[in-house]
Amino acid sequence: MIIVMKNQATEKQIEDVIHWIESVGYKAHPSIGVERTVIGAVGDNRDKEILKYAESLPGVEKTMPILKPYKLASRESHEGNTVVSVGSIKIGGPEFVVIAGPCAIESEEQLLESAYVAKKGGAQVLRGGAYKPRTSPYSFQGMEEEGLKILNQVSARTSLPTVTEVVNPADVNIVESYADMLQIGARNVQNFALLKEVGRSQKPVLLKRGMMTTIEELLMSAEYILSAGNSQVILCERGIRTFETATRNTLDLSAVPVLKSLTHLPVIVDPSHAAGHWRYVIPLSRAAVAVGADGLIVEVHPEPEKAVSDGMQSLKPEKFYQLMDELRAINTAMRH
Repeated sequence: MIIVMKNQATEKQIEDVIHWIESVGYKAHPSIGVERTVIGAVGDNRDKEILKYAESLPGVEKTMPILKPYKLASRESHEGNTVVSVGSIKIGGPEFVVIAGPCAIESEEQLLESAYVAKKGGAQVLRGGAYKPRTSPYSFQGMEEEGLKILNQVSARTSLPTVTEVVNPADVNIVESYADMLQIGARNVQNFALLKEVGRSQKPVLLKRGMMTTIEELLMSAEYILSAGNSQVILCERGIRTFETATRNTLDLSAVPVLKSLTHLPVIVDPSHAAGHWRYVIPLSRAAVAVGADGLIVEVHPEPEKAVSDGMQSLKPEKFYQLMDELRAINTAMRH
């Protein structure tokens, strides 16, 4: 249920409504807009009729049912767009944000060189995997905490905020102590224990769409994080599995405008995992800008041919610089 406050509602009236919502067994999620405050009341639907009584409270204009199953992620419950802060970088605002770096952290030298390339090209956030969920148990699984320490050191030297994947609920505390943003990868999009745990974190979360996840299922996964108390969620379209074999996955660019119409959360695109080959990353990135994405996450490696993970889809430095030049040109053209 959504409780819409009157334009002239006082802070005390808003606080009283929040206390009342909690007193009847629901969680209150206020959204303070430019013109008015909207309070989402989320909980067990069996007793939702009691929330209609909120209309009799001072300062309340009306109550409205939330029709979507994803209550907090829905645009019905939140006025305007959510802007997520990753360090000093804002994702979801007017600026198109690029996250770049290697798939996996291999050494301090490799990550530092990747970070310098990312920063020189104009990327605002550094990516690098310390924990790697791999299809084969014999593949490189990541440097784990040692990799996190390298990520933290490189971040300090380059002033780039960082994002890295967490794959186990037990590792959330240690990962968030080193990284600025937690990534939930495609294989864990419906790992509900993990979603709840990052929902209790104070760090923003980058939530990737699963390879066989519908848009509604992606938003329901975001709902787990939001309902646990973490409002800082970024959605990522990274390709879905179809019958096509020419690319690693099929990048569903239609998901970007669809998500933009359904949710207030920022939406970015991962063309690297969608395509599976570096030659397709630049054209897919252009398309992501054109359909209204808030940013990109791309894989960049100083020597992709030597990468221990996903070298084929990683951009070399010169290709990354080309990508960034083209993105700036497209952004300029779209503003005029």
